[in-house]
Amino acid sequence: MSRRNLDGQVVVVTGAARGIGALLARKLAARGAKLALVGLEPEELQHVSASLATESAWWHADVTDPEAMARVAGEVTERFGTVDVTVANAGVASGGPFMESDPAAWRRVIEVNLIGGAVTGRAFLPALVASRGYFLQVASLAAITPAPMMSAYCASKSGAEAFAHSLRAEVAHRGVRVGVGYLSWTDTDMVRGADEDDVMRDLRKRLPWPSNKTYPLEPAVDRIVAGIERRSAHVYAQWWLRGMQGIRGYLPSLIGTVGPREMRRFEPRLRAGGTHRGLVGAGGEADEKSRQER
Repeated sequence: MSRRNLDGQVVVVTGAARGIGALLARKLAARGAKLALVGLEPEELQHVSASLATESAWWHADVTDPEAMARVAGEVTERFGTVDVTVANAGVASGGPFMESDPAAWRRVIEVNLIGGAVTGRAFLPALVASRGYFLQVASLAAITPAPMMSAYCASKSGAEAFAHSLRAEVAHRGVRVGVGYLSWTDTDMVRGADEDDVMRDLRKRLPWPSNKTYPLEPAVDRIVAGIERRSAHVYAQWWLRGMQGIRGYLPSLIGTVGPREMRRFEPRLRAGGTHRGLVGAGGEADEKSRQER
């Protein structure tokens, strides 16, 4: 599929304060795109916006708040005149056994990663229909394969993937293309935060290659940029993720066989010290702080 010139295109990126969203904004700006940044960390958003080589602006908003996101969509359209691409990138994570998980943190992962993507889509779809634009929902390897100790994250990303696939069929005839982005463990604040938990880190090391590695951020974002340029239906941040699609039907049974063995191995450590029960990483801290302030 041929690549579209992004020069002058208006791109909305949620979760733009750090990690994938921040670097994605910088790389899109380097290609001439104008950026509308959305997130929960005003100082970080301002820093990212100031670093961009093209016109940009930022909005402090919670992607799970329909009224706030509708306001943002209206202001972005008024500011730039159009919206050509929207990237629903905002995400949070938590880990640990479901029975011992913090119910509020577990629910928040679903709210941000699934509901937040849908709220973002609902807010910006009118503008994307008008521009015959592109909506990219960032999902994860966790949408393809389930994993113990990650029930909220896997459920949220599976739901986000299904939402995007359904939406693609609904809006294609109106000129809007919809894509799903897949990433494995990528070097972001979220993954580094998860690795601060010894049990989660060691459990991840026991995953089969190549899913047991942490991948550098820049090549992953380069692949996402290329997917946006092509308006791809599927965007793979690591080369091997495409191959996972062909075997995904076998993975639940495989995890159901191997997972119990690994859980028995880690059970003494879980009983002794447990795992971190809240949202992980700096982005998770920002989300919890924002909710406490409201």
